Amino acid sequence: MVALIVVAVIVLLVLVTTAKSVLVIPQAQTAVVERLGRFRTVAQPGLNFLVPFFDRVRARIDMREQVVSFPPQPVITRDNLTVSIDTVVYFQVTDAQRAVYEVSNYIVGVEQTTTTNLRDLVGGMSLEDALTSRELINSRLRGVLDDATGGWGIRVSRVELKAIDPPPSIQDSMEKQMRADREKRAMILTAEGQRESAIKSAEGQKQAQILSAEGAKQAAILSAEGERQSSILRAQGERAARYLQAQGQAKAIEKVFAAVKAGRPTPELLAYTYLQTLPQMAQGDANKVWMIPSDFSKALEGFATMLGSKGEDGVFRYEPPTEELPETRPEADDESIASWFETASDPAVRQAVKEAEEVASREVPSPLAPPAVEPPRSSITPSAESATELSDQPPQH
Repeated sequence: MVALIVVAVIVLLVLVTTAKSVLVIPQAQTAVVERLGRFRTVAQPGLNFLVPFFDRVRARIDMREQVVSFPPQPVITRDNLTVSIDTVVYFQVTDAQRAVYEVSNYIVGVEQTTTTNLRDLVGGMSLEDALTSRELINSRLRGVLDDATGGWGIRVSRVELKAIDPPPSIQDSMEKQMRADREKRAMILTAEGQRESAIKSAEGQKQAQILSAEGAKQAAILSAEGERQSSILRAQGERAARYLQAQGQAKAIEKVFAAVKAGRPTPELLAYTYLQTLPQMAQGDANKVWMIPSDFSKALEGFATMLGSKGEDGVFRYEPPTEELPETRPEADDESIASWFETASDPAVRQAVKEAEEVASREVPSPLAPPAVEPPRSSITPSAESATELSDQPPQH
C-alpha cells in the first residue's frame, strides 16, 4: 500500500515537472520568461522548454497590431473653446522585453501620451482649424507618439480622430452660421437667376423693339408711298374732272349760243331777257338798294342800233341774216389727255403692295431660339428700296 502511494507521488511529480518544463506559445504571441526573478528569454511561438521550478512566464504579449479607442478627452483650443475629442490609436508591440520592463502598462502609457500630445497640438489651433485639419493632426500625432513609444518597444502605425465635438452652444452657433451660409448661397443663386432672366428679358425687348422699329419703318415708307400715290391719283382725278366740267360748260355755252343765233332774236326779246335778269341780280344778301341806271335807255338804243337796221320811218329794227349760220360743234378731245381717264392701277404700285404684304407675312425669329444665319439686308427691305424707286419715278398718266 505504501509502495502504491510512493509510485503515485512519483508519477504526479513527473507529470507536474513535465507540465512546467513544456511551454506552448500560440502564433502571433510571445512570452517573457524569467529564471529566479530575472529575465532569461523571450519564448517564440511554438514549443518551448523551461526549467521546472526555476523558470516562469512573466507576461504574454500579443504581437499583432492592436486598436485601442480611448474615451473622449476635453481639449481647449487657441480661441478658448473646450472641445471633446475621441481618439483611436493603432499600434504594435515590436519588442516584448521592453514592453514588459520599460513601462508598467504600455496601453495606459500610450493613452496618456496620446492625450497630452493631442492637447498640445490642438491647443495651438482654433476650432475651425481643428475641424478642418484632421489629417494634419493625425500625421503629427502619429509621429510624436511613435518617437515617444519607441523606447517601449511599441510602434504606432496610425492615429485617427474619431470625433471632435464642440460645446452645444458652439454647435448651435455653427448650425446658424451654416444655415446663414446656405441662405446666402441661395440668395446669390436667386439673384444670379434673376439677373440672367432680366438680361434675357432685356435682350428679348431689344429684339422686339428693333423688329417693331423695322416694321414701323416699313409701314411708314409704305404709308408715305401710298399717300403719295393716292395724292397723285386724286390730283389726276380732279384734273380730269375739272377738264370734263370745263369741256361740258364750253359745250353748253356753244349750244346755247348756237341756239340763240339760230332763233334770230329781235331787240325787244333781248331787252325783255335783260329785264328778267335784273331781279336775279338784286337777290344778293348784300344788296339793300338797287337802282336802274339812268342810261339804260341809251344802252338799249345802242344795242338796237348795233343789231338792227334803220327803217324808212327812222326806227331801228332787227333784221335776221339771210345766210345760214354754220352749226358750231365743240372740238374733239386731244389724244394727249386720253390717259387722264384711265382707271387701271399702276403696275409699280401693285408690285410695291405685293412686296409689302410679303414682308408683313414673314415669320419673325424668336430671340430665345438658337442663333441662325441672318439673311442679307437686301432681302429684308425690298419694299423700302422699291418704294424709294417709285418715289423717284415721275407720275405716269
